[in-house]
Amino acid sequence: MEEGYAVFLLLGVVLVLIDGQLIYRSGRAYMNRAYGDPVAARSMTTLATVLFHLVVLGLLALVSIISVDTGDPAKDVVVKLGIVLLLLALVHAVTMMILGRIRDRQIQQQYADEMAREHQQFEEEHHVPSQSPRVEPVRPAETDPPQIKTTR
Repeated sequence: MEEGYAVFLLLGVVLVLIDGQLIYRSGRAYMNRAYGDPVAARSMTTLATVLFHLVVLGLLALVSIISVDTGDPAKDVVVKLGIVLLLLALVHAVTMMILGRIRDRQIQQQYADEMAREHQQFEEEHHVPSQSPRVEPVRPAETDPPQIKTTR
């Protein structure tokens, strides 16, 4: 096994794990504000972080087999690490966008629930009749419906 290959894999895995921990820790606090429930925030952040790790480690494995020949083994490792860092930044941004969308949807749902409760409370306090459409009861027909005959 090449020394440069091992160094590249070691540095790549360390970078992925550090970034994954940053996403997990800051993402958990970010999601906790939206959910208000630490358990739900932790589970959503864990799912996003696991996805992040799987994607980036897969990309790291793919980049590790790319052949780079600059003439200097140290420069080869640096070029590969540069590619990994760019991919890491891209996947980090996508992960943060996913967490942001989840958070936005959760906050929108909370606002909608709160507005519905306030509306119901207002109707109850002011004795406002419900605004839901009334459905008239179905009356039986006075005559039997026409029979349809089928032939074969």
